[in-house]
Amino acid sequence: MEPLFGVVLALIVAVASAANDSCTCATNKWAVCAQDGPGNCTCRLPGSHHPVDCSTLTSKCFLMKAEMTPLKEKRLWRPPQGVLDSDGIYNPDCEASGAFKARQCNQSSTCWCVNTAGVRRTEKGGRSLSCRELVRTGWIYIELTHGRSSNAFHVPDVTRALTQLFESRYKLRPKYITAVKYDPPLIQIRLHQSKKPSWDVDIADVAYYFEKDVNNDSVFHSDSKLTVSVNGRALAIEKLWIYYVDEKPPEFCMRQLAAGISAVVTVVLLTAGIGIAALLVLRWLRTRTYKKFECKEMRE
Repeated sequence: MEPLFGVVLALIVAVASAANDSCTCATNKWAVCAQDGPGNCTCRLPGSHHPVDCSTLTSKCFLMKAEMTPLKEKRLWRPPQGVLDSDGIYNPDCEASGAFKARQCNQSSTCWCVNTAGVRRTEKGGRSLSCRELVRTGWIYIELTHGRSSNAFHVPDVTRALTQLFESRYKLRPKYITAVKYDPPLIQIRLHQSKKPSWDVDIADVAYYFEKDVNNDSVFHSDSKLTVSVNGRALAIEKLWIYYVDEKPPEFCMRQLAAGISAVVTVVLLTAGIGIAALLVLRWLRTRTYKKFECKEMRE
């Protein structure tokens, strides 16, 4: 009887272990998952504690918040004071839907307005700064280069491979990929999404996942390195740039531009002043020499 009981116990442990192993979030390695019922696996993100839909991409706002939250025994904690520049990663304020709040602030009471991609679109100000709306990022331009040692690919093959990549890995429907231009070794991708239905992924989230993949910091649970194949040949991505274009122009003031222009004007004026002074000195020296020469002739 005891051997049979041991076998049953081992089977129960094995099944439980398998269930725990299967309770993971395929689209988010930072999600903390747990079985809360038979066949029911719930995953949440550190920092936001909102349930994560692991069948699609997680919003960029929730991802950034998770990156700024310490995880025990999983990764080193990046202290908030280590990232003060709002143009990089910061600990964002998110809506319950995962969208960025229009106004973001850091620990030093410095605030700024962002777009739907979480990118700053105004000058930094104090707590009194008001952000009237969350402006949508409707266009995203992605530029990347592949290794120069690689032979050039055919344009249709590059377009087809990247379209399949964004559709299969990032769940982005091809209609949002409006253009792919290839001029070896530069590849340009244009994404357009004026409105986002609830069932579609956001192009800002897609761009963030793609950037993480290219930088070998994949958000996917498998943490597999991104491999792009063009007609059976590997496309080795070397550099990546992502540009965000909002439906409304950014609201940066002219202070920085004015400071730059002022500096240029100052340099020009100083250069001109030095030049004029040098000419006057040279003229004075020539006049003095000429007078000395005249006096010498008169004495003779």
